[in-house]
Amino acid sequence: MSEQERRAGSAQRITLETDIRLVLSLDGTGKTAIDSDVPFLDHMLTLFGVHGFFDFTLKGKGDVQVDDHHTVEDTGICLGKAFKEALGDFEGIARYGECCLPMDETLVRIVVDISNRPFLHYNVSVPDSRVGTFDTALAKEFLRAFVLHAGITLHADLLHGENSHHIIEAVFKGLGRAMRQAVQEDVRVSGALSSKGCL
Repeated sequence: MSEQERRAGSAQRITLETDIRLVLSLDGTGKTAIDSDVPFLDHMLTLFGVHGFFDFTLKGKGDVQVDDHHTVEDTGICLGKAFKEALGDFEGIARYGECCLPMDETLVRIVVDISNRPFLHYNVSVPDSRVGTFDTALAKEFLRAFVLHAGITLHADLLHGENSHHIIEAVFKGLGRAMRQAVQEDVRVSGALSSKGCL
């Protein structure tokens, strides 16, 4: 079994509103092929993959004629499930990751704990309600779905920033880098990195 096959996951979600299919490798080079039916989300997930060195493909269709909410949320669900499958019982990983990421005038802090205790703290005020056609409130909905289904604690804080595109982009790039740290294997870790012996 290759390294990419060993730490890989996939997820599929088919509802009356969406059809999402995703395949993920934790140990990649940042190669992505993403078509979620929501162009701004495609851009953000590409950045997440590139800066986290995660390879993944995603094909999605949804009821975007209503709005992007169902597609964005279900994509977050699928990405979370794929990460959880790829990580298995969380053995041998660093568990924690953090990144302070600048994007021009913007600075965002992302901190993650692969704890098997889903929690989202999202202190990110986006000035505009839309970036292009994308509802900026959906960034939080995506992250909530992701952490719930991946079993991750995520703290996202906007330290300062003015441009809505830059702010959301910094969140996704920072999440990629923080997740890369957290999923990194450490030979010194036997089992799960916890005094309880499991997560």
